[in-house]
Amino acid sequence: MKIGFIGAGKMAQALARGLINSGRITADNIIASSPKRDEFLLDQCKQMGLNTTHENAEVVQKSDVIFLAVKPVHVSKVASEIAPALSKEHLVVSIALGITIRNIESLLPTKSRVVRVMPNTPSVVRAGASAFAMGSACRDGDAETVERLLSTVGFAVEVPEIHIDPVTGLSGSGPSYMFAVIEGLADGGVKVGLPRDLALKLAAYTLLGAAKMVLETGVHPAQLKDDVQSPAGSSVYGMHKLESGGLKGILMDAVEAATNRSRATGDKALPRDFRNTEM
Repeated sequence: MKIGFIGAGKMAQALARGLINSGRITADNIIASSPKRDEFLLDQCKQMGLNTTHENAEVVQKSDVIFLAVKPVHVSKVASEIAPALSKEHLVVSIALGITIRNIESLLPTKSRVVRVMPNTPSVVRAGASAFAMGSACRDGDAETVERLLSTVGFAVEVPEIHIDPVTGLSGSGPSYMFAVIEGLADGGVKVGLPRDLALKLAAYTLLGAAKMVLETGVHPAQLKDDVQSPAGSSVYGMHKLESGGLKGILMDAVEAATNRSRATGDKALPRDFRNTEM
């Protein structure tokens, strides 16, 4: 299988690195394109052994699976460039924020096989969480192909497309929320006397361990939280402060706001005829 990336930024490079490290795809079977102004991105790809080009159509000609790893505003232009070279044998995987499958299908030849994906930045360290939705023209086996590719950089799951924007608000944007939580915990540690580097490591490992407990035990987070809290102990005093500040409500608001922003971004990036009002 030959893989192409249109756009050579951090997410494209993370996916390429994951594919190579998994042993499923060799570097010489991957090609990436980027504008001449972003030559430094292609230099980074070359260091991984990838083939590179400035021509998006060349990526299509030399690939079986094409990842659209560009910003939403560039989707229409890129689609017009690759459409003449695209056939029904190509699988197009878009990670463009907010752009629906129907939008992309309308810009490409009839019956193009399109998949929409929302990955997240921990894919860089092969701890990502990606959700993907399949287009109507996709064939049997396409979902398995996408899952195999995405699973090289973490967890991957197929969902109905209507869930992709909420996934963007939760796991797509979630790392930034958790980085803020880690920073806040570390600042708290410093305030009570811990060295900064130690506080930061303890905070990060605390979130890592808590996440592993949720995933590996199958116990509900509320129960795990209660298990930590002894009567009149320090944890319940700390939780009282968090509940008083509305922590869970703020996180819910953040997910909702990011979800709405994803939908709005998709709308603004495309001509009015192609906007995702049906979602």
